[in-house]
Amino acid sequence: MPHSDITAGKQLFDQAYQCLMTKDPFEKAARAMSLRQAWQAGELNLRATESIKTLVAPGRPQKPELVSPRQLPRRNFNSKDGRLSLVHAIAHIEFNAINLALDALYRFQSMPPQYYSDWCQVASEEAQHFLLLSDYLNQHEMHYGDLAAHNGLWEMAVKTDFDVLVRMALVPRVLEARGLDVTPGMIKKLQARSEQGLVSILQRIFEDEIGHVRIGTHWFNTLCEQRDIDSEKTFASLLDTYMQGATFGPFEIQARQRAGFSAREMQDLICRM
Repeated sequence: MPHSDITAGKQLFDQAYQCLMTKDPFEKAARAMSLRQAWQAGELNLRATESIKTLVAPGRPQKPELVSPRQLPRRNFNSKDGRLSLVHAIAHIEFNAINLALDALYRFQSMPPQYYSDWCQVASEEAQHFLLLSDYLNQHEMHYGDLAAHNGLWEMAVKTDFDVLVRMALVPRVLEARGLDVTPGMIKKLQARSEQGLVSILQRIFEDEIGHVRIGTHWFNTLCEQRDIDSEKTFASLLDTYMQGATFGPFEIQARQRAGFSAREMQDLICRM
């Protein structure tokens, strides 16, 4: 177990911030994986930073160009270009997921040590996902940044930067959980086109993401218990407040149950379809 001796080693929060602000995506991925290793080795402490910065944007490369989701073309699985467009979009999601995990580490500096173990794990695994997808693109003469992308994931990070409970509810349990719903369908379509290499990558991501959403669920429920509020009612209320106009469903119910969604929560989500 990593220690939380406030006098030993470097500051976890400072290291997470430096990684968060790294612009090169491959350097960011490498630093995120190294951050987890250093935490596990007990080389990082939990001494708070002097201030916590509001971040309009994390470190990111000049490309991809960020546009409105409405400006992005629909992806067609039937063509090679369509499948590469899909992989690029998922790679962008995973790059953003590295930033989201790092921000969860940096921004909320009064959580128990296990919280930081969990989000170091998430950051490292998201980095691995990004690298797997980038390698796939490179093998097919494309690179991350070649296509436009949108910034919806980070926009939610900004909206939830004031409260760790709201962050845990809306980023892992809404935005990332959406991946649990859509990935099995993508896998089936790609299997029908004999894209086994890509299928293997997506299956790995799918299993890891169940764990990431489960981590978000655990900390959301823990924080609700600490504040003596009903977690199911609170989650529904946050959806009403922050997700007006959002599209819900269809849901991969078994995956969401594995990620910690209760029967009552699933029924509420289904009613929103």
